[in-house]
Amino acid sequence: MPSGKAIIFSAPSGSGKTTIVRHLISMNPKLGFSISACTRDKRGRAEQNGKDYYFLTPEEFKSKIDKNDFIEWEEVYEGNFYGTLKEEIQRIWDEGHHVIFDVDVKGGLNLKKYFGDKALAIFVKVPSMEALTERLKDRGTESEESLSRRLYKAKFEMTFADKFDVILVNDNMDKSFQEAESLVNDFLSK
Repeated sequence: MPSGKAIIFSAPSGSGKTTIVRHLISMNPKLGFSISACTRDKRGRAEQNGKDYYFLTPEEFKSKIDKNDFIEWEEVYEGNFYGTLKEEIQRIWDEGHHVIFDVDVKGGLNLKKYFGDKALAIFVKVPSMEALTERLKDRGTESEESLSRRLYKAKFEMTFADKFDVILVNDNMDKSFQEAESLVNDFLSK
């Protein structure tokens, strides 16, 4: 398997990791975004299959598990599976790019273990749970039940921050962009 490096961004939902990853991709043509597979429904019309996620049925997802098609996968919420397809990483490396991930905390730790010293694992931390609550509410995509579930999970995920190579506290987006660019450029230049 030809290979490049792997940059892993993980954080609780609502931390700003997706915004940071999109910024990095726009700034660095050497990066290729790893599109995760999932079984959840699309969020509105904005999400597209093959661009934001590979949207699979639970049966399709389980079939790929049985065929060992994933580097890592998990059931993030009951009935909602997410995973990283081996063929997706190969596609990016075949294009001559380094792969960048936007994944949840457990997925990030699994990818860090898989790629070893070829990976930089960055945990994006929100300044407070209050800030996270506001960010999730501002999205306008969460019901009270899903908001409560995400916040409960976020508290748990925060306990794993020290298992990552770097913790990036996202209290100012411009500062976070600069810090992320510096971290990624330093890692890729080694």
